[in-house]
Amino acid sequence: MKQILLDTHVWIWLSIGDVHSLSPQAQRSLNDASRWISAISGWELAKLVELGRLGFTISTLSWMRRSLHENHIRIAALTPEIAVESANLKGFHRDPADQIIVATSRVLGMPVVTADQRIIQFGGVEAVW
Repeated sequence: MKQILLDTHVWIWLSIGDVHSLSPQAQRSLNDASRWISAISGWELAKLVELGRLGFTISTLSWMRRSLHENHIRIAALTPEIAVESANLKGFHRDPADQIIVATSRVLGMPVVTADQRIIQFGGVEAVW
């Protein structure tokens, strides 16, 4: 089965049932592939809650665990290879979370499902949007 890496916002959209901003191809990939997120996505989601940009009726940790389980999503660890790759993305912007997501995609050979134009326009990663 094909494997895909979800950008943090795609993970959230999938979890709340709102993937309409994605192309039909990206929506199909969500149904036809094994789903992964980068370990950094958990941190990024927790920061969104901390900053008041996102909120849940249950604890953030409970929401994460439920979402991962219900949506059959696995977490890709932040390995030394991914850490080094994230620092070697020539021409990519400086957002550390995006750098780690792109590096995870590259190291693990998974296309990243995203609506982030900065990732889509970066030629060094396979993006599905």
